[in-house]
Amino acid sequence: MNVDLTVEDPRWEAIDLEALAARAIDAALRHGALDPGDCEVSLMACGDARIAELNRAFRGKPDPTNVLSWPAEDLAAEAPGATPRRPEPDFSGAIVLGDIAIAWETCAREAESAGKPLGDHVTHLIVHGLLHLLGYDHVDDADAALMEGAEIEILGKLGLEDPYKGATGA
Repeated sequence: MNVDLTVEDPRWEAIDLEALAARAIDAALRHGALDPGDCEVSLMACGDARIAELNRAFRGKPDPTNVLSWPAEDLAAEAPGATPRRPEPDFSGAIVLGDIAIAWETCAREAESAGKPLGDHVTHLIVHGLLHLLGYDHVDDADAALMEGAEIEILGKLGLEDPYKGATGA
């Protein structure tokens, strides 16, 4: 697996983001029956100001968010709640999945508010972002149920708790 990690905010150096991301991405790819050795993902670790710029530019939302994803191709399923299409390799044999950005302040604030270790929360958000690259979404209830189920299963295999347990919404 090739994870191109760009750390724009030095606060990310407080955790071993490279190892954490590799573990999260590997688990999510294996869940999707993909060979991690064939896949490429870019991950940018930034702060709230940068992710707010990206959120405004790409989603028309002016506020920071925890994680953003830009899939290399649209793999969304044809029907709500259906499994997304599998990504195909490019001419070189690589499966280029896309880009993920994650924001320090928002992640740290959410982890603290939920009483979770930062690494566990970041792992969840990277899995969440990668599932978006694989065509999962949470726009409607059927898609949200499918995506959350995948997240719970992947995180469970990593020894992490269900992030939606006790939550009132996604």
